[in-house]
Amino acid sequence: MRIGGLQKLTLLDFPGHVACTVFLQGCNFRCPFCHNTSLVLGTDAVSETEILDFLKKRQGLLDGVAVTGGEPLLSAQIGTLLAKFKELGYRVKLDTNGSFPQRLRDLIERGLVDYVAMDIKNSREKYDLTAGASGFLPAVEESVTLLKQGLIPYEFRTTVVDELHEPKDFSAIGQWLSGAQAYYLQGFVDSGDILCAGLHAATKEKTELCRAEAARYLSNIQIRGIS
Repeated sequence: MRIGGLQKLTLLDFPGHVACTVFLQGCNFRCPFCHNTSLVLGTDAVSETEILDFLKKRQGLLDGVAVTGGEPLLSAQIGTLLAKFKELGYRVKLDTNGSFPQRLRDLIERGLVDYVAMDIKNSREKYDLTAGASGFLPAVEESVTLLKQGLIPYEFRTTVVDELHEPKDFSAIGQWLSGAQAYYLQGFVDSGDILCAGLHAATKEKTELCRAEAARYLSNIQIRGIS
């Protein structure tokens, strides 16, 4: 298990919980706007023992662990790691790009994850371009269908990038995700560690137009991270 880092406290990453965030390394996507390039391409930085020792010391102070990446489901050992978090009494939130639906289903059925946040990169027609990888759309669609069954709480989310997204894309996304529990549009931030330079956040006005298009088909849609 390649662990890239630990954020010791977050009040934002796991809705309704005081949590820490564990960053796993490696990803099968190459999204040009990815702000965690060092996690996608990097090497180990934190040992599993360090993470578990930290969580043991924080029992009673933290109640959740947000697991992100990279792509956490890239590793076949993800279930073993999450089981250790659960054994310590923590609730687990998982971030995923949705490209491993069978692993996602297995974790849900085993009770190893309590909340899932799944990225929706773009409309189906522009998925490969925005994900920086091809051939994953059928798996992503399967994960969408799985989460929409409502077995656990979840959200879908899209990072809006000015050069990659147009309001009409969100009409298509809204139709695709119709019936979803929650959908968030979030602002792109150039962290200085992105894969491709020259990308920009969409304006607030453009993001509002994107939200309005998706809202034609979705009832619970919000904008996050744009003031």
